[in-house]
Amino acid sequence: MRPTEPAIGFVSLGCPKAVVDAEHILTRLRAEGYRTVGDYGEADLVIINTCGFIDSAVAESMDAIDEALRANGRVIVTGCLGSRAEAIWARYPQVLAVTGPHDDQAVMAAVHRHLPRPHDPFVDLVPAQGVRLTPAHYAYLKISEGCNHRCRFCIIPALRGPLVSRPLGDIVQEAEALVRAGVREILVVSQDTSAYGVDVKHRVGFVGGRAVRMSFVELVRELGRLGIWVRLHYVYPYPSVEDILPLLDTEGVLPYLDVPFQHAHPRILQAMRRPAGRVHPLACIKAWRGIRPDLVIRSTFIVGFPGETEEEFAALLDFVTEAGIDRLGAFSYSPVDGAAANALPDPVPERVREERLGRLMTHQAAISADRLARRVGQTCDVLIDAVTDEGLIGRSYAEAPDIDGVIYVQGKGRAGERLQVRVTGSDTHDLSAVALPAAQNEKPAGQARARPTP
Repeated sequence: MRPTEPAIGFVSLGCPKAVVDAEHILTRLRAEGYRTVGDYGEADLVIINTCGFIDSAVAESMDAIDEALRANGRVIVTGCLGSRAEAIWARYPQVLAVTGPHDDQAVMAAVHRHLPRPHDPFVDLVPAQGVRLTPAHYAYLKISEGCNHRCRFCIIPALRGPLVSRPLGDIVQEAEALVRAGVREILVVSQDTSAYGVDVKHRVGFVGGRAVRMSFVELVRELGRLGIWVRLHYVYPYPSVEDILPLLDTEGVLPYLDVPFQHAHPRILQAMRRPAGRVHPLACIKAWRGIRPDLVIRSTFIVGFPGETEEEFAALLDFVTEAGIDRLGAFSYSPVDGAAANALPDPVPERVREERLGRLMTHQAAISADRLARRVGQTCDVLIDAVTDEGLIGRSYAEAPDIDGVIYVQGKGRAGERLQVRVTGSDTHDLSAVALPAAQNEKPAGQARARPTP
């Protein structure tokens, strides 16, 4: 027998910020008594949460809309690509509605128009931490929306607007609810995490009745009180980064920074209009590691930006080597519709862009293998993500989920459990390890374990 609650199919594409938007929508759907299904044929309508950052993401989003229309026929489109509604309507005039990013109110209004809400929904059907798309033991926490910068390759400000920081008390309250629900790791996301509070001039807010200034440093201080792992993503290299380094700890806000440098050559950074581009990235990293030698740095880079010469690309390779970037993601420049960089002279041919991308990733592979080999023989804490027939799969403070490598652990454990392990082997991106005896995994209260040195 078909359940009486109206059913909604949900597809979410894009970055962790889009995941958080999706979780907000799913939480409201669940609160109002709608159920979600994983089959187009069972759904009364389908919501597609799109991405529109680069051309490949636009194509993936358009393909998802097309697939849902063919399989179901009743589709609501939201997310970043929804900011270009005219393009969606022109290609798919039969969609029910199109809304922009972080606009769950408009999404719910469209759902109500086309699929009336159930009668008398029970709010207590919703868990306190809301509906999430991540595993039970980790969650994304979005601290702000939008961005104040105008980088020439990026259209995010046009899609998501200027920086709007959430009240610090609301952020901490959500984080505490996640901890109560069993979350063991929080991943902080935004467009520019280091700029938290800039839009409100770092005014004083309230956390549990305490007056606390809304700033990046105080945000890190408050999240460090949670007693679980907190990982910082999208950290721009502003001077305030040095101020948070003494607050980082392998038992709290982790000594792991995801810093999107995008390039290392001064002329390219200037051409990109990157914020904080006046200070060379290598100087930043040397200063940070002078304070925190155990700091793990992940970064992303764009190759083939208009006008990039072979010498400037070679400078990027030299930087990656000298900086010792632990984890690296890269893209070849994509002439996204609406990006100011498209008007720059001397575009790099696609063939050259792709060739440089391959060279950068091959170059980084050797660096990664060398840095991981140094960890063999060390002990570290590992958060278990999955249990397989072959053993356990987890991560230490040096690895973020989905984007970094993993640690394959021989031993017994369960997802969401933290174990102490000894690293026994390494390859290009991953480590292997054995779990230490249970007695060594019993950490006395208040006693931190030794930090591994990546």
